[in-house]
Amino acid sequence: MNYQIKEKLFTFGNTFDILDEGGRPAFHVKGQVFSWGKKLSFQNMSGAELAFIQQKPALFRTEYHILQNGRPMVEMMKRPTFFKPVFDMNLAGRGPVEVQGNFIAHEFKFEHRGQVLAHVSKARWSWSDSYGVSIADGEDDVLFLAACIVIDQVLHDGKD
Repeated sequence: MNYQIKEKLFTFGNTFDILDEGGRPAFHVKGQVFSWGKKLSFQNMSGAELAFIQQKPALFRTEYHILQNGRPMVEMMKRPTFFKPVFDMNLAGRGPVEVQGNFIAHEFKFEHRGQVLAHVSKARWSWSDSYGVSIADGEDDVLFLAACIVIDQVLHDGKD
């Protein structure tokens, strides 16, 4: 399935709209304005929460958890590096997922045991951050879209 993630400009907190292949709204991500660490609610278009993204305090790295129904499903960490960002991702029930590519050029993929689970490409023509995300059949779209939001938060907000 293919999606486009668009960050909304001029909003308090981080807000994203996620469109499906046909350009129709599919999901909405809404950040809390005042919180200790970043917290974002990943919702369907009716407002029901499908996942919750929460930044965890960590001493020498940036760490996020993605929860569904209160259960941790994804743990993501950005390791401290000087030149190239390195992300570690652990997917509940499957273990480590490689997140690799050129984050500076906004081209990266999620891979598990040699199989590409999702591919991300940044559109360069948009006024705001806009990403194209292609997710392999049978994968949890919400978890991979939420993981893309985490990477956006870590790399582009500069407050982590």
